[in-house]
Amino acid sequence: MARGLWPLVAALALGLLLPLVLDQYKLYVLSLTLVYVILAIGLNLTLGYAGQISLCHAAFMAFGSYAVAILGQHGVPFEAGLVLGVVLAFGWGLVLGFPALQVKHHYLAMVTLGFNIIVFLVLRNWESLTGGSFGISSVARPAWGPFSFKSDRAFYYYILAWAAIVVASAYWILHSRWGRAFRAIRENEMRAEVVGVSLRNYKLMAFAIGAAYAGTGGALFAPLLGYIDPGAFTLDRSIQFLMMVVLGGLGRFEGPLIGALVVTVLPEVLRGSEGLYLIIYALSVILMMLFMPKGLVGLWDLAWRFSKSATSPSASSASPR
Repeated sequence: MARGLWPLVAALALGLLLPLVLDQYKLYVLSLTLVYVILAIGLNLTLGYAGQISLCHAAFMAFGSYAVAILGQHGVPFEAGLVLGVVLAFGWGLVLGFPALQVKHHYLAMVTLGFNIIVFLVLRNWESLTGGSFGISSVARPAWGPFSFKSDRAFYYYILAWAAIVVASAYWILHSRWGRAFRAIRENEMRAEVVGVSLRNYKLMAFAIGAAYAGTGGALFAPLLGYIDPGAFTLDRSIQFLMMVVLGGLGRFEGPLIGALVVTVLPEVLRGSEGLYLIIYALSVILMMLFMPKGLVGLWDLAWRFSKSATSPSASSASPR
């Protein structure tokens, strides 16, 4: 089995068993972590693999959240709202991908930042549709006829299934021709164009696919909380997703899973320090960036190399003279 798949298989097995022993709040944190994994995978594809910086991932997330919340109020099945949210996010990802054809680096960051602000203002001021600052409450969870996912444990497994689908599809994309093209664009755009990579097509698809994953995560986020308002989709949230990708390991397949886990769980672990936990959390992030600039996935690389050296035939057959 490929090295990158081992932690994912282990995480899936652990994810199937953990709900049996966790209390309600810890199960909520675990569910939120899975949602963030989906969102971080999308941003990692856009930024980590294609090299297109985006500070509007929360805006794409909002399309999925509000689609299921608004349509759910009118009795539309959850999956229909999810599909609509993903389509909207994908479409706006294509639209926002066009500036990426003309600008890059910090200029592109400013474009995406502006888009996030615009979406936030629309959500806050279009009260007849979004509820404005009051938001939308009682967001319904999915149900298949008599079978419902209303309980926390049932909805957790529903999120886990979607997370597995997203991980599998991302793995397929990144090991296909698209993934190779994304890496080529990230490394050197001019060289990629010379060897036949269409910068226009692949830059647009990098934004659109990453946005579609964000729409999926947003659709699952709304019923998990049961309530949404524009404050959940500000620039702060987009920066949080950026931190997940960078901390986990930019451009590494395992990175989003590790980053989402750390960024979500670490604050919960530090809450016992009361008022100091934000300071401790910030210092922890700074130290991780200083000593592990390639992300926490470097620890996995170290453990893998150690296990390979310990089990290699030369190491096991060697004996002191």
